[in-house]
Amino acid sequence: MSSLPSFIQSTGLTGLAVATNPHHTLCALYGKILRAVAKMPQDASYRKNTEQLVNQRAEAVANNKDIAELEKAVGCGQVEELIVQAENELVLARKMLGWKPWEKLVEQAPPKQWDWPPAQIMEPKV
Repeated sequence: MSSLPSFIQSTGLTGLAVATNPHHTLCALYGKILRAVAKMPQDASYRKNTEQLVNQRAEAVANNKDIAELEKAVGCGQVEELIVQAENELVLARKMLGWKPWEKLVEQAPPKQWDWPPAQIMEPKV
């Protein structure tokens, strides 16, 4: 049985249906994300930051059976939004495995590639 109150029939967000079993869905997604990032090098920044965030959220799911308390504990929207965020993170994690941003560049980066701002904006001469 879901811990959703029987009166919640809408998220109030256009196109986003009420999740029927958000705890299960979030646990499954968080597990998939963690398995994907576990394939990355341990020192990869994306892996370290994603593992930390996902573990925090998974702990919140485990410790808060009440939907409202879970939403408050995570502080990033309704559970339906958390599910969308987790789905998007899973897609990104799988793409990162293909992109391998932790590897060295194939060729030397052009000079000033990483400078910010990228260029000085000059006022047009009239």
